[in-house]
Amino acid sequence: MENWQAVVSVLTLVAIVVVFTTEWFDITIATFLGALFLIFTNVISLREAIDYIARSDDTLALLFGFMVLVRAWEQTGIFEYLATKIFLFTKGEGKRLLLTIVGITSLTSVFLPNAIAVIILAPLMPELARQLTVNLAPLLILLVLVANSAGLLTIFADRATFIVADGINLNFTDYLWQVGLGGLFAVGTITVMLPFLWKKIWKTRIEDFDRQRLPQIHARNFLNSSGLIILGIGIFFIFTQLLNYDVSPTIYVLFTAALVVLSSHQNRMNLVNSIFQDIDWSILIFFVSIFVVVGGLEKAGVVNGLSRIIAAIFGTNIIFGLLILLFCSGIISTVIPSLPLVVAMLPLLKEYIVSVGLANSSFLSSNFQGQLSVEALLLFYAMLFGVTLGGNGTAVGGISNVIAVNYSERQGNRISFKNFLHYGIPVMLLQLVAIALYLLVRFII
Repeated sequence: MENWQAVVSVLTLVAIVVVFTTEWFDITIATFLGALFLIFTNVISLREAIDYIARSDDTLALLFGFMVLVRAWEQTGIFEYLATKIFLFTKGEGKRLLLTIVGITSLTSVFLPNAIAVIILAPLMPELARQLTVNLAPLLILLVLVANSAGLLTIFADRATFIVADGINLNFTDYLWQVGLGGLFAVGTITVMLPFLWKKIWKTRIEDFDRQRLPQIHARNFLNSSGLIILGIGIFFIFTQLLNYDVSPTIYVLFTAALVVLSSHQNRMNLVNSIFQDIDWSILIFFVSIFVVVGGLEKAGVVNGLSRIIAAIFGTNIIFGLLILLFCSGIISTVIPSLPLVVAMLPLLKEYIVSVGLANSSFLSSNFQGQLSVEALLLFYAMLFGVTLGGNGTAVGGISNVIAVNYSERQGNRISFKNFLHYGIPVMLLQLVAIALYLLVRFII
């Protein structure tokens, strides 16, 4: 490791964090400049930067595909219609609306990555906020916090959870019983805090809620054709999976998006250019840039050095190590999204577990098929919970956070860094404490 590379990469991250917290200028620009600076100073080469970006190609493609779908549907009025239906279901009560958002978001995040859940559900929030006469920002923040937390419920609910589960050979059932149960505690923690952090909305009540009329849906032919496209692609996907046809699900999402754009064009709803112009390209640039920044830290040996320091502190003391890993990874993930952080930390944690004798050297193999001890699994669980729930702390702790912040700004309701902290930090800290108790009681005591 070259010391100057480590210093440059750390200072770059610090500069980005300073811009985040002080809000001097847009976070996407700050991260993009930071990534370019690391390449310019030769901390990481352009080829290496592209290799790090390639680690997230599926996630980038999924984000793009679902952004296209949502932008194509926005002008039909379907989101306003669904938001009004939800509002009528809650009978104009703020507490019922908050609980409904928790339920719908959790259910959506079980089947889709948290960032995708936010992309799909965020367009419902402005209409809900208008009808309940409350500020949009708290609803979007709640959406993000629940989506991030519910991403822990199943092995496929988030890219980071899948990477960790695949790396330690954890099957769906074991994950559901050991990690997914902790995800329920994480979502439950937010639910308990609703009357306190979202106090104003919780107490809001609209007396004449039943006078609200359902908005008109436009271009029903386009919506019907879109539904048929999604149904057809879904059936085709299931059929090809049964035949073991090796095609990534991301390809099906992109194919669906392309056909929906074609249908929109044929129905004279949207021009192709207008759909692509409305894509939130800043999110994709932010995600690419943060992967390059983390790649620079990893190449310079900073991440590895932090791992060795943590390992030296807790040695073979599993309980102490679990707590240190949980809270340290949680703190780090307030400024680095979970996916690149997991990609960087997973191999280092594997090496540590082998070095202290909790697993043999075969564990380092890319096709590891064995079973780990409970002690070893606990460290991976702590890391996964930490990087996922720590992302709830700040506006840049996760890709879904940045998506919500950018969306809110497009709606003319800016979410400041401080405003997000007001909700995020208390939720994050209480969730980490709850998960620490869960892991200790569930597996050790």
